[in-house]
Amino acid sequence: MLYRIAAGWPSSAATLERALQDARFVECGAHQEKSVGWIEPRGQEHGALVEVVARQWIMKLMIEVKVLPASVVRRKVDEQVEQIEASTGRKPGKKERRTLNEDVRLALLPLAFTKQASVMVWVDPVSGFLVTDAGSQAKADEVMTWLIKAVDGLVVQLVQTQQSAAGTMAAWLAAKEGPRDFSVDRECELKAADESRAVVRYTRHALDTDEVSQHITMGKMPTRLALTWGSRVSFVLTEQLQLKKVAFLETVFEGSPGASGDTEDDAFDADVAIATGELRKLLPDLLEALGGEALPA
Repeated sequence: MLYRIAAGWPSSAATLERALQDARFVECGAHQEKSVGWIEPRGQEHGALVEVVARQWIMKLMIEVKVLPASVVRRKVDEQVEQIEASTGRKPGKKERRTLNEDVRLALLPLAFTKQASVMVWVDPVSGFLVTDAGSQAKADEVMTWLIKAVDGLVVQLVQTQQSAAGTMAAWLAAKEGPRDFSVDRECELKAADESRAVVRYTRHALDTDEVSQHITMGKMPTRLALTWGSRVSFVLTEQLQLKKVAFLETVFEGSPGASGDTEDDAFDADVAIATGELRKLLPDLLEALGGEALPA
């Protein structure tokens, strides 16, 4: 997901490092249901929270939650309700049942398994882009919330384009040709805008066909479309302007030093340099293909 930094970005990585230190990740306590905080992108304990590679800034947010199956909680609450009914002859009301539910959750939390998920954040301070690898808007919003908490005065906005992604993808499919430097691949999802909400999905299927064009003519709009940029990076573009399934093709690594035998630090630096180096060129081309960036008023 691609954001534009509108204001308040720290002038140096050291300043951002200090800001994130107060929100360093700590694992959930015994009775704590969720914990969120920043961790070391390199995975080295007590390391830096902001890594700078080839002038690109990399951060990583960790989200940990205690997993309590609803069925287990419900069963324990039902057992307590039955005990109350048997001993008092009355049936607990909704308010008392809610209290029982909270008490049961609190009692079970120390025994619950924990589930962790991390989200990488990449900032290009020169272009003013901020990118997260969050898989959903809700998770991306959580990342932005914690970043804005840490950085006083930070303002970020989702990147918008002059032309809608769905409308532009429909035009590419109708023309049976992608924009300059992009090729249309073999995956697509089309959805009807009417009350039927009919969905057609193509996987490993040629899209330059009359059948696909007919779906477009009948009003179905692309919600996802697989593309390849410059024979170097493949991805799926969504109607919300998200890039999914990003993959770097073999041509990206031709002439690049291999990671074999390198230290973990060297491998991290190489991965970051290659990924950000390609995406820094891809993103402007993609925005141009969508009519250019729509700057906020």
